[in-house]
Amino acid sequence: MDIQAIAPLSDLTDWLRGRGLEVLLIILGAVLLARFVSWTGRRITDRIDAGSSGSDALVRSEAAKHRHSLTQVLTWVGIVLIYSVTVFFVLERLGIPITGLVAPATVLGVGLGFGAQRVVGDVLAGFFLITERQYGFGDVVSIQVNGGGDPAAGTVEDVTLRITRLRSPDGEVVIVSNGQIVKVVNLSRDWARAVVDVPVPATADVNRVQEVLRGVGKQAFADERLHRLLLDEPSMMGVESLSLEEVNVRIVARTLPGKQFEVSRDLRARVALALSREGVALRAGVPGVEDEALAEDRARAGGAQA
Repeated sequence: MDIQAIAPLSDLTDWLRGRGLEVLLIILGAVLLARFVSWTGRRITDRIDAGSSGSDALVRSEAAKHRHSLTQVLTWVGIVLIYSVTVFFVLERLGIPITGLVAPATVLGVGLGFGAQRVVGDVLAGFFLITERQYGFGDVVSIQVNGGGDPAAGTVEDVTLRITRLRSPDGEVVIVSNGQIVKVVNLSRDWARAVVDVPVPATADVNRVQEVLRGVGKQAFADERLHRLLLDEPSMMGVESLSLEEVNVRIVARTLPGKQFEVSRDLRARVALALSREGVALRAGVPGVEDEALAEDRARAGGAQA
């Protein structure tokens, strides 16, 4: 009786010393390798961030954004491959024939293919999103998803093959499936434009107003703080619209991506101060002006986190 009890225990001990130890080492090696890949990915992204955003006035280049997103995706794919290969090695060490699993795996794959069409669509959409460089880490975007509703707006914090994670102006985390994206508005691609419409009474001297606004543009471009945000001197576009009571004069400026809201806010303050010195009163309660400013302020809140 004792011999019969000892025999299974001896077999178990031999298995633990042999294949059991191999399985343990394979799993441990996979965990360490996956952590190494994750650590390497973080080091690369940290180096990209340190080299592309030296100060608040500097923004990431498009190449840096793409490298950051691509590094995150490759890290995720590498970890998935490591654990997938580990599963096959463990099954082989356990004595489970992999060839015998081909038929069940095929049936299971077909079932998952029909049930996981959305996941496959998300992955394919994420692949083209990253390869086409539609947006990347740190971009300020507005994403319209399938089904309508308000677009998801904010700063891109993470891009994988399946999802895009945004940080909204209110600090909320918004996760969007890549397969559900139907429209993307990138507010921080290459360069941006600050547009300021100045409503003045129809009785005002428009030529004098334009001279004042040109002077404001020159002073803004000469300012050391704004000069780092502007790509060139703000230009006077002239009269944009007119009515019996008011005239809208527009001034525009090309800025670094994501900095158009800060420049617009500064230009408005300079314009109001300069026109008040000239005795020109701005029209109050003009429909759309307050709404536009509020929308820009909200979007600027998201851009400040980039």
